[in-house]
Amino acid sequence: MDVIRRSAFSGAHYLDCKADKKVNMEKLNATAFIVPIIALIIIFILYMHLLKHSNNRSVFKRVSYLIIAFSFLLNFAWEMLQMPLYEGMEPGIQTTLFCALAAVADTVMVLLIYYAFGLIYKSPLWIKHLNYVRVILLILTGGLGAVLMELRHLDTGTWGYKQTMPLIPFVKVGVLPVLQFMSLPVLSYIISIYFIKKKSDVRI
Repeated sequence: MDVIRRSAFSGAHYLDCKADKKVNMEKLNATAFIVPIIALIIIFILYMHLLKHSNNRSVFKRVSYLIIAFSFLLNFAWEMLQMPLYEGMEPGIQTTLFCALAAVADTVMVLLIYYAFGLIYKSPLWIKHLNYVRVILLILTGGLGAVLMELRHLDTGTWGYKQTMPLIPFVKVGVLPVLQFMSLPVLSYIISIYFIKKKSDVRI
């Protein structure tokens, strides 16, 4: 789960903010790309495995593409809204680019979680059988991963919060980044499968 979460926030920790907690697009380093590359390799392997075992490959492909699209849009909007609560994140092109990178990394996590659950449930389109148990598992997976990675990055000084960021008691991590991964993965899946059902006469 830690590996999954690292991939999700790789866009954010591309930037070394330890010295002054300001986002500097010039401070990219090669090691920051290792985790997302590994995550993308895992995603490709899982995608090919699920595609091979899918009864409707075209629908599975479309669901995957829609998850990518909706996840990026939702996470980009969320990142833009919450960035004023982080140190050094002032309005501008630099912050927008940072949020776009973070949204790409968030999308990697969302897709990785979808494929991982597909492997567990042995169903490429497991989302069409969504129930309360699966929703709770998704929420817990995203929330726990978010807490662990926020703790890690706060400890290493990758980023910091302003006083306006609401914190979760005891663990002292931001409420918004945790809520982000408790809600947006599930929402991305539901919107994607709903869109497929509405726009296609193909039974899934």
